[in-house]
Amino acid sequence: MKRKRTNRLSCERARAFPIERALAKLGHFPSKSTGKEAWFLSPFRPEAQASFKVSKELNRWYDHGAGKGGNVIDLVCLVKECSVKETLEFLGTGQTSFSFHRQPIFQKEESETKIEILEVKKLGHFALENYLKSRNIGPRTALKYIREVHYRFKNRNYFAIGLKNDSGGWELRNKYYKNSGSPKDVTHIKNGHTTLIVTEGMFDLLSILECNIKLESEHDLLVLNSTAFVQKAMRIIEGYTSTLLYLDNDPNGKLTTQNLIGNSRNCEDRSTLYAGFKDISDWHMGGATDVIGQGIQDVFLLPQKRSCLAPGGRKTKGK
Repeated sequence: MKRKRTNRLSCERARAFPIERALAKLGHFPSKSTGKEAWFLSPFRPEAQASFKVSKELNRWYDHGAGKGGNVIDLVCLVKECSVKETLEFLGTGQTSFSFHRQPIFQKEESETKIEILEVKKLGHFALENYLKSRNIGPRTALKYIREVHYRFKNRNYFAIGLKNDSGGWELRNKYYKNSGSPKDVTHIKNGHTTLIVTEGMFDLLSILECNIKLESEHDLLVLNSTAFVQKAMRIIEGYTSTLLYLDNDPNGKLTTQNLIGNSRNCEDRSTLYAGFKDISDWHMGGATDVIGQGIQDVFLLPQKRSCLAPGGRKTKGK
């Protein structure tokens, strides 16, 4: 008896299915595309700027906002919330030939994209100091939390300011690049207090600390480093009597704020302080340093800060 032919893909062959083509079948198209990569708005979470990267050479994806990535099977399972079997059927539907270009093995991607930390030392490079200065961050604030990190990435050496996370990985920033050294995790700074301040990124944290010198003596601090760690943040928040949320004013930040507030009676959204700005770092760069030295109750509830600055961060002329 002859076996009936089927268009169902095996897992091995399905992994070679181009991710761009799979996203198109799901109704998602790139915001930007080059010969080697394409950038999309995340297909499984709301965002305003494309942070979902597809490597065409490796046929792998990575969502920088969610902190997760994988192959085409992982992606379709996640977006469609379906099983691997259903994913294979989805990818095979409408295909008459599965002669996709064979992709490099995953080990090659790991060796090419893994960040190797070469040296960690006290901040001292003038380029990094100037970068912090351009973000309105002074040395008093930076030296306590930030280190100068030299690392190797894709066979080239770089240096950046680094914030260490709870698992020993690093959030790396300089004027030109934004990277993360594995493992990825939150940064929880425990000062022995019952009140917690939560931010999304390192510059949000530095901006808040720059605005008020009393914060460190009154609060513990938590930097998510990625909203993908919202579940871990929920567990941390349980140990505090009060949590103040200073998350981004984009759809993803708002959704994360809602999730945290919905799972705890002790959370308070403070993003109205920097309404009209993407995040508190942008607000700080727009002139918030004028309030340095005031008490935290005043600094973080300043309606005049929003009234004296235009939405773009420009000072408005007095009448």
